[in-house]
Amino acid sequence: MTSVLEPLAARYVRRDTGIPPEPDGVVRAMPVVLRLDRPPAPRTPVLEAAADAALAVCLDPRAEPGGEWHDAVATWVAGRIRKIARRARGAHWAAVQELPGVTCVVDSPDGPAEARALLPGPVDDVPKVVSRLQIGGTELPSDEPGPPPPGVPVIWVNADLEMTVGKAAAQVGHASMLYAAAQGLTAVPSFAVREARGDHWAQLCDGVKGGEGVAVRDAGFTEVAPGTITCIATPPS
Repeated sequence: MTSVLEPLAARYVRRDTGIPPEPDGVVRAMPVVLRLDRPPAPRTPVLEAAADAALAVCLDPRAEPGGEWHDAVATWVAGRIRKIARRARGAHWAAVQELPGVTCVVDSPDGPAEARALLPGPVDDVPKVVSRLQIGGTELPSDEPGPPPPGVPVIWVNADLEMTVGKAAAQVGHASMLYAAAQGLTAVPSFAVREARGDHWAQLCDGVKGGEGVAVRDAGFTEVAPGTITCIATPPS
């Protein structure tokens, strides 16, 4: 069965095609809602939950051909895989659970981190419960999660860019999808998210040239210049 991620494999892995314009002129995005209670979970597990959730929607059985989500997900993947991160807590978080999507939970010493990726759709026609949610003004400081555990793929975030948590959440979601497309995955692995900077980041970029990782190159709509590598996903060590 053809994966809904096949267009990503063609564009980013085999380089068969470039990124096409929106197929019908409609700009679409996947809302990724981060549960940020008071106090919120640490930054790293929040980003890990976002990476898992974005991919989980794409690999959900409902996104397969003939499934109720297939048309929405396939149309979105065929264009630019935009994501818009938002925050929620309390009643707003509970309301978001009623919308089509997948919630992923990552444990942390400070409590579980949760993110829910919603079915992608037109950016000017999101449900009211989502349109009320914002991410601006929210920041989670860098934490110290330690080395990534063995046996899991790692999404390395370019720490020198100092991306906001909302921007980083969208980027790790891109990375998980590109990695899954490159590897032909049919299930969501437990991604580790870690920061890299300086020489370590340069080594990771060199590894991408040698096929040792998959890079996310940003379109440049927010925070960073077009073509900037924001994240690199690497196989388990």
